[in-house]
Amino acid sequence: MSSLLDIKGLVTSFDTDSGPVRAVDGVSFSVEKGKTVGVVGESGCGKTVTAMSIIDLLPKPSGNVLEGEINFKGRDLRNVSNEEMRKIRGGEIGVIFQEPMAALNPVHRIGKQLVEILGIHENLSARAALQKAVQLLDAVGIPAPEKRISSYPHELSGGMRQRVMIAIALACEPDLLIADEPTTALDVTVQAQILELIESMQQKLGMAVLMITHDLGVIAQNCDEVVVMYAGRVVERAPVGSIFANPRHAYTKGLLSSIPRIDSERKSVLTTIPGQVASIQDFVAGCRFCQRMERHDVLAPSHRPEFREIAPGHWVETCPQCFLA
Repeated sequence: MSSLLDIKGLVTSFDTDSGPVRAVDGVSFSVEKGKTVGVVGESGCGKTVTAMSIIDLLPKPSGNVLEGEINFKGRDLRNVSNEEMRKIRGGEIGVIFQEPMAALNPVHRIGKQLVEILGIHENLSARAALQKAVQLLDAVGIPAPEKRISSYPHELSGGMRQRVMIAIALACEPDLLIADEPTTALDVTVQAQILELIESMQQKLGMAVLMITHDLGVIAQNCDEVVVMYAGRVVERAPVGSIFANPRHAYTKGLLSSIPRIDSERKSVLTTIPGQVASIQDFVAGCRFCQRMERHDVLAPSHRPEFREIAPGHWVETCPQCFLA
């Protein structure tokens, strides 16, 4: 298989009053054509910053990609012009943002927002774009799309707004869909509907999906490969079956153990990971999970554990204390 997206050594920094901080620190992974890769980790681990780095939507001037490559269809997106990037973003790469109410323009009808995307990327006439907009709303399961196309975002439920975001993201039939927490704040039944919709559209269009989530259930059900992030780094990367059957990093094992379950006495059991994630300004160069567990004497602060392949397709950060042999 050929990689549609190949990220190598990505470093993203933000300027703060205390100086520059690395929110993403040497992240590498790839997404194959037609496959779904899940990026999982606690809030603040760098998942969304990684996604925004790919599509050049970091807040400027404070956020910048300092190092690494973002190869998409054989081109390093760090080297393309702003005009070309605008064509790629929304055309070849679709994005479902984390909060649809913030991503949708509240003062424009959803039809206008869809027509605008189609006009920019597909060069359609206003009439043809409007017809396709209705078809897109119908395709994502919005009832009476001819009427709903005239609605404002606040007139729609959370689930319907998310469907509109999916329609916008898929309007130009992208090769890659980045879905950033696509089911956040939705009830369980609507979550299932949204995930089924993304999967069905993926099969229809043959696109790849980069699924960013903190929900391991979503990962288990929808992804082919998992990228586990902690404190701005990838600590483990493997096929989804390998991650759930045989996690090899202590943090990954902790995440899996934290899934709520019912014990033999029918009581709910919830296991937590000890300690707290350090402030980003205080991240050490060495193993950051050891930093959380207060094992400061294990490795020299300047020594970053090797990230290596321990089995076909299974990569892990091999800190002596965190690597599960």
